[in-house]
Amino acid sequence: MNFSNDENTNTLTNNPIFNKLTQVFEDHVSEGIAIAFSGGVDSSLLLKIACEVGKKSNRPILAVTFETKLHPHGDLEEAQALALSLGANHKKIMVDEFADPEIMNNPVDRCYRCKNLLFQTFIRYANNEGYDYLMDGSNYDDLSAYRPGMKALTELGIHSPLLELQITKALIRSFASSLGIASSNKPSAPCLATRLPYGTHFDFELLERIDQGEQFIKSLGFYNVRLRLHQDILRIEVDRQDFINFIEKKDIILDKLKELDFVYVTLDMEGFRSGSMDIKIIR
Repeated sequence: MNFSNDENTNTLTNNPIFNKLTQVFEDHVSEGIAIAFSGGVDSSLLLKIACEVGKKSNRPILAVTFETKLHPHGDLEEAQALALSLGANHKKIMVDEFADPEIMNNPVDRCYRCKNLLFQTFIRYANNEGYDYLMDGSNYDDLSAYRPGMKALTELGIHSPLLELQITKALIRSFASSLGIASSNKPSAPCLATRLPYGTHFDFELLERIDQGEQFIKSLGFYNVRLRLHQDILRIEVDRQDFINFIEKKDIILDKLKELDFVYVTLDMEGFRSGSMDIKIIR
């Protein structure tokens, strides 16, 4: 491996879990490795290791980032810059989730339907370019949440080494930090469909306003931010430790959200929690 020879990485390369993860790439680099790359910490860790192994074997690594109507757009350029800085070949692929018209109504199995469309496109492109071992960044914590899209990945033969090796989000962040990956502390950024209740017909102008509101609040120094809309009620989720800071900045936040035409604005007293729209889903 060509990781820098400092105390952090020396400790990391003595970690048996990290070594098992690295071995996955060494075992399959000759097949051509392609990674579905969002720029988040999970896929960034995979890409970093893959590129180091690829350099040693003189095999290029492909990173594919999806551009869709349901994902926040601000991360696309950042993902491309990160992928190129790690030494990967990067490809941005536009995918219209609404090629499946049922997705427009945000069904309970929306994530399954979307993953099918996205990863079928990923497989076609990667295979055509000579990459046959395809990966995504699903991790072990995903098993404890409502993730219907994981079924699609299994059906399509996509490999998820972080999940298969039972590597948690906390450990992923630790590995990424030790490797100096820029996104090691980056918050998760799931698709904008998670801001609306299941069964809600998608309105792209509305989703754009939700995204603008979240980006504004994040620009004020908040880490995790979700705006969940229930008809006329906008429910704001931020981390509990940020409540005092939020109250101090409530006027500027409220002014912005009213400017974006939200009617009733509330702070969720439970704080940020991933998947809060899934509470009533039977798993």
